[in-house]
Amino acid sequence: MFDQACYYTEDTGIPPFAHFFSEQTEIKREDAKRFLRYLRKRESMICLPLIKRPGIDNWSSGLQALRCAVQMENTLTNILQDLKARASKDEEMELVNIVMEFLHKQGVNVAFLEHHQKILEECLQQKDPSENSAETTGEET
Repeated sequence: MFDQACYYTEDTGIPPFAHFFSEQTEIKREDAKRFLRYLRKRESMICLPLIKRPGIDNWSSGLQALRCAVQMENTLTNILQDLKARASKDEEMELVNIVMEFLHKQGVNVAFLEHHQKILEECLQQKDPSENSAETTGEET
């Protein structure tokens, strides 16, 4: 049996957060390039933490994708907060300013994703409370 990837079509429409994911791909790529240019300018060793991609190739629902995205955004936020604390301790104010800008973007992203996650959970709950109670609580059926 072949693995499948499910895509939205123009007929079925795309969820409102799909466009957000597409935009964020480019924004995060540009932010990463900017950050690496800054580090190269400093001519210091670069040791970046790894953030592994989710082990899911076929999302079973938009809710699952949103939950995973929120988790990954929170992981990145924690890494940036640690970097900010270390830069502050070392009095690296230029780095602190860059990280603060990234942290602001992270806060906006997490709020957006959590908002859409809540809306989707409420919609699923209203659709069929008994069928979707396990999905909204994260339990297996």
